[in-house]
Amino acid sequence: MITRRRMVGGLTVGALTVPVIAGAQQRPAQPARPPARTAPAAAPEPTQLPNGYPWISTAAQFAYVVDFDTGRVLLDKGGNTRMFPSSMTKMMTAFLVFEKLARGELQMTDTLTVSQRAWRQGGSKMFVEVNTRVSIENLLRGIIVHSGNDACIVLAEGLAGSEEAFAELMNRKAAELGMVGTQYRNSMGWPDPDHWTTPRDLVVLAEQTIRRFPQYYSIYAEREFRWGNMAPQPNRNPLLGMAGQGADGLKTGSTEASGYGITASSVRDGRRVILVINGTNSLRQRGEEAARLMDFAFTQFENVTLFRPGESVTEAAVWQGESRTVSLVASQPLRVTIPRRVRRDIAVKAVFDEPIAAPIEKGQRVGSLVITAPTVETVELPLVAGADVERLGPIGRVGSAVSHFVFGRR
Repeated sequence: MITRRRMVGGLTVGALTVPVIAGAQQRPAQPARPPARTAPAAAPEPTQLPNGYPWISTAAQFAYVVDFDTGRVLLDKGGNTRMFPSSMTKMMTAFLVFEKLARGELQMTDTLTVSQRAWRQGGSKMFVEVNTRVSIENLLRGIIVHSGNDACIVLAEGLAGSEEAFAELMNRKAAELGMVGTQYRNSMGWPDPDHWTTPRDLVVLAEQTIRRFPQYYSIYAEREFRWGNMAPQPNRNPLLGMAGQGADGLKTGSTEASGYGITASSVRDGRRVILVINGTNSLRQRGEEAARLMDFAFTQFENVTLFRPGESVTEAAVWQGESRTVSLVASQPLRVTIPRRVRRDIAVKAVFDEPIAAPIEKGQRVGSLVITAPTVETVELPLVAGADVERLGPIGRVGSAVSHFVFGRR
């Protein structure tokens, strides 16, 4: 049998969506120093980088934007640089409570006592009263909607004995989640020179919150919360009130040292994007920059499903099999996030040797799928047999060989 290498190009591809593609475009890293309150004025930047990858300038000192489904980084400005998270810290406090609720170690109706320390804590508050007991459900809303520092201390003391012990639990969980650039010193984000994180780590925390706790994540979308006799306090997330944003979480933060920041998530037409910005100089600028970068992510990029598991790609000739051909299929789903303008430039090739000698087992690797597109790294996936093909019996094999050499048939 003589085999030949065959490359089939111009394959029909379904709607587009991307897997986590390495080598996402990055801007040069920022120096490892605490952020200034006001980001320095930036010179106008091009709308795309030299390689054609979309880019947008931002007044935020830090910006990190990621596609939720594929993990592709769409914008990276200091993504791995240490910064002060301020009240975005409270996402981890809520995460640990969600985890205990999901495990059945805690109930929403359980109550915890408000200590003097919690009651006296400054900054943003839920306004819980000293020596009263407050339910876990209300404390969570006090943290997420009100950004209450007092609520954070009540939970930290009630669940770990002290805020310092709770911070150790936060650090262990951060390490478990792969948040390698994070160190916590308290449950609320109160200023501390040894309390830091990175934009990338906050995206990791947001993504894990959304994936693991959909039953609790909806609290982040609540627009306001009334506690006791107090007037309702609005959610500080500015995107929740903006028409067309599709925002459903997560958390804002601001201190003198960090400036104004937000970790946010939005869904439009079934596609979710997570962003982190920090180091803007006002509430207004934070909201404007978050909205601009969300629009950038949704308008400049799209998700494309190239192949689904078991989807037929092409056919290959079979040598001495009960079937003359076998369908070749994609072994796994392939979703990619790509700049919208390169959709028509995606090239898919099936590379394999044929004829393929029988017997052939369904799922047997017989070649590769090679996918290329401008600004996207080449992806290679296994191409496998879509069906079993039994080998012909002795007489059939002789007849097949004769037909092949005399008539050119297999």
